[in-house]
Amino acid sequence: MSSESTLDDEDTFKILIATDVHLGYLEKDAIRGADTYTTLEEILKYAKTYQVDFILLGGDLFHENKPTRRCLHNCITMLRKYCMGDTPIHFNILSDQTINFNTTQFPWVNYQDGNLNISIPVFSIHGNHDDPTGAEGLCALDLLSASGLVNHFGHSQSVERIEISPILMQKGNTKLALYGLGSIPDERLYRMFVNNQVTMLRPKEDQDEWFNLFTIHQNRSKHGPTNYIPEQFLDEFLDLVVWGHEHECLIQPTRNEQQLFYVTQPGSSVATSLSPGEAAKKHIGLLRVKGRKMNLQKIPLKTVRQFFIQDVVLADYQDLFTPDTPQVTKKVENFCCAKVNEMLDEAERERLGCPLTPEKPLIRIRVDYSGGFEAFNTSRFSQKFVDRVANPKDIIHFLRRREQKEDIKDEVNIDYGKLVKPTAVEGLRVEDLVKQYLEAAEKTVQLSLLTEQGMGKAIQEFVDKDEKDAIEELITYQLEKTQRHLQARGVTTEQDIDTEVRLFRDSKKNTTEEENEIKEAINRAKAHRLERGDDHGISDELADVAMDSDDGLELPPATRGRGRGGRGRGGRGRGRGAAASEPKPSGRGRSKKSSAATPSRSIMQAFQAPSQRSSRAGASKSYVADDITIDDSDEDFPIMKSSRAPPRTASSSSSFSKPSSQSQSQSSRGVAFDDSDDDDDDDDDEDNPFKGPSHRGRR
Repeated sequence: MSSESTLDDEDTFKILIATDVHLGYLEKDAIRGADTYTTLEEILKYAKTYQVDFILLGGDLFHENKPTRRCLHNCITMLRKYCMGDTPIHFNILSDQTINFNTTQFPWVNYQDGNLNISIPVFSIHGNHDDPTGAEGLCALDLLSASGLVNHFGHSQSVERIEISPILMQKGNTKLALYGLGSIPDERLYRMFVNNQVTMLRPKEDQDEWFNLFTIHQNRSKHGPTNYIPEQFLDEFLDLVVWGHEHECLIQPTRNEQQLFYVTQPGSSVATSLSPGEAAKKHIGLLRVKGRKMNLQKIPLKTVRQFFIQDVVLADYQDLFTPDTPQVTKKVENFCCAKVNEMLDEAERERLGCPLTPEKPLIRIRVDYSGGFEAFNTSRFSQKFVDRVANPKDIIHFLRRREQKEDIKDEVNIDYGKLVKPTAVEGLRVEDLVKQYLEAAEKTVQLSLLTEQGMGKAIQEFVDKDEKDAIEELITYQLEKTQRHLQARGVTTEQDIDTEVRLFRDSKKNTTEEENEIKEAINRAKAHRLERGDDHGISDELADVAMDSDDGLELPPATRGRGRGGRGRGGRGRGRGAAASEPKPSGRGRSKKSSAATPSRSIMQAFQAPSQRSSRAGASKSYVADDITIDDSDEDFPIMKSSRAPPRTASSSSSFSKPSSQSQSQSSRGVAFDDSDDDDDDDDDEDNPFKGPSHRGRR
């Protein structure tokens, strides 16, 4: 390693990035109990070897919300061993630290505390495994923060609005804005993004000089309509996003072509499930930032236990056995035994020359025994490898492929079996099934007035919260808006009305306007319920800290659980009587309208009420393509640290501004790289630490 390398200088931030350490996972297991502690120590050793400026953790440092004494003791011991010392720190914090570290009685970075001697600061957000709980909203990271070993940031204490204020750091001429957002239930955070309730603050001055680094711990893969956070939700001024929670190691930064920032997903440092995503080699990242340029170096972890997984479909081996073969179960068992031995041999070859790798690997074979085969005794099978694998009890996992049923021919040609089979329903909610059904049926029985999302949400409110007016109010509200639209367009014939209604509906699909309409309709239903004095749904909505509430209705605090016991609602009568069937003029009032609930009326009759023209404004984004590449070389470069930063001072750059329109001019947008092809620069190529195509500014 060359100490004279220009890759590390007084202007370069060096940051060690890791996520999902899951300390304490299987700590009572005789074989795997120490895996998480061994890997954390390896990560901290790398931080000391590379002399990084700080360590950035992307959540789930602990596997349990309440870690054991052994787990806390090991963590504190290692942090004290590797992160405390006399090594000087040479970057300053410029932002208001009382805002950055608002969950502790010591609201300043630990290395500026006169009673502590920190050599490597650790900055961490919380994940979904070690998230704050209880009346005080504390988590295990708060214990480490109070002890001065970790700087816990990114904790949002509001369930109504989130403002993410960055930690502003400066090293030499490089300015780094570190944003963080700890884990929040995905459905709630999704709605907050849709409702523009999440704001990322920026310095008012010199915005284009800051490298913007964001750490988040949420679902990146789509597990449901709102059970993830799309990358497009994040602000476009970001340069790099460190994504935690996802365990598959995809540390190579990938570019989001719409927002023009990069995303790195380091993945977990230990396998917590025997799934294909965990089988990828585990890495951490060494991020170097200089000015608006970045360089990410992948560092493979050597202490991670090997994991091999293979899928076996018995029906594909008809040349060896069939369901009618004599003693077929025994032959299948011998076949799987041979597969395990092959993976053990491969593991042994890979482990040669790497003494830090644990001796016993993790082995998983997923056996598809559909087609008439029988499963063998897995306990007896495991006894053959009890001394050779780390997971002898669950080497074999039997699964059966669901048989395809014949298509059910009905009036709309829908295969209901595919919609309601258990494997598809598991983990889904009512609105998901409604959306699937309506999308499948749309070709022949289209929804003319409502959208799938709106109908699904209304049904969810009806089923989950007994909001009996939700569906009717949604229909009524959509009818009003469609009437006003048709009146403004001057549509009169039945054919033109049908076409215009469908176009109007399609124009709102998957937009913020659609979300707002659904929200308004549900608010109307709740308002009617409150006017009647039926407040049965209040406790349920607040019991999960606004988890299932899309509305902005302020309600008194409640602590009631989710049980649907007696609600004191009295009789089923709602006092509606015959009034519900009497025709009333359409308007903006809150009265019920028979036109929405009477199926016998024609579409011409439904759109004869006068209305006002509704105004809608749309905004479009314009993007300029940028050509950027990432240098992910594995070369090692040391750094010589200078002097410790001066004592904690008052904030010198604590004023922030909210991001303006997305067309804001930025002279050097994104992650910039210098790699000019001019002949004059050829002499500097060898010394250029951040090599890559030049980054064009966004116009």
